Amino acid sequence: MDKVRRILVHICKDGGVPQPVHFLQSVTGFFSEGGGDEVQVSCSLEKNQFILHQGGGGGDQAGRRSPLKRAPFCPIKHLTPAEAAAVPLDVQQRGVDVGVAILLQTANQRVLLTRRAKELRIFPNVWVPPGGHIEADETLLEAGLRELMEETGLKLEPEDVSPQVLGLWESVYPAMLSRGLPRRHHVISYMLLHSPLNHLQLQASLRPSPDEVSACVWADCQLARAMVSAVDGEDVEVGLDHLPSSISVSQVSRDGALSDSSLPTAVFVNRAPAGGPDLERVSTGTKFALELWLRTLESNMTSDP
Repeated sequence: MDKVRRILVHICKDGGVPQPVHFLQSVTGFFSEGGGDEVQVSCSLEKNQFILHQGGGGGDQAGRRSPLKRAPFCPIKHLTPAEAAAVPLDVQQRGVDVGVAILLQTANQRVLLTRRAKELRIFPNVWVPPGGHIEADETLLEAGLRELMEETGLKLEPEDVSPQVLGLWESVYPAMLSRGLPRRHHVISYMLLHSPLNHLQLQASLRPSPDEVSACVWADCQLARAMVSAVDGEDVEVGLDHLPSSISVSQVSRDGALSDSSLPTAVFVNRAPAGGPDLERVSTGTKFALELWLRTLESNMTSDP
């Protein structure tokens, strides 16, 4: 069987030839002249290369600019020469992978988040939107819809959705150098899709894969704002007085059955710990995507007549 071709990130400036990103190279840093953690880029998927342009580029996102962001504590940003040299050669040769994650917005303005199975090697037990890698010859939308179907059982047709790339997140695992040297490096494209159904109607069609998903939650705007306010790397207290003490979730059994349950609201505002065992929490990249989603809701409200 032929080895599946991985789709890798390529970068270019000023109309130059796109070049693959080295595993230990910061994608955000390449475009950030002052060393900042957020830049505006255009992205395109051409000939199985995910290309980030400083200006407008070609391809399926031509002319559209999106925020590209990394965490302030991004390990690639802070690697010393000695630490970089200690990264195993087979890891260094991986390049930077591409992922797509779907923020599925319901008719009553909720989005679906899933808790990654605890057996997964990368970010186990962490809350994220459904998503995964792009396969050869797929578009971003095709990959996102496939991953949504594989992970949750929800099937959406391409002609029924109006996809919008909210932003791009430079994701590194482990998330902090204090937790070990980098083993995975991705750029995640967060794509917003609108469903004409409310969350209860969609819930009836949920069939999560227990190998990838251990729980699901339909997060409303209030919960999303609380998640976003729990900034990783900061110690500012998050006020939860406006939220219930627990949040309704669907637990996924090993045979794929769903059961109603609840989790303390505090779980969803846990921050990424610098050391010790990781916590059940919302990923830093997901918080970035939710912040962008909340902005689109506010923008739509102000633009409505």
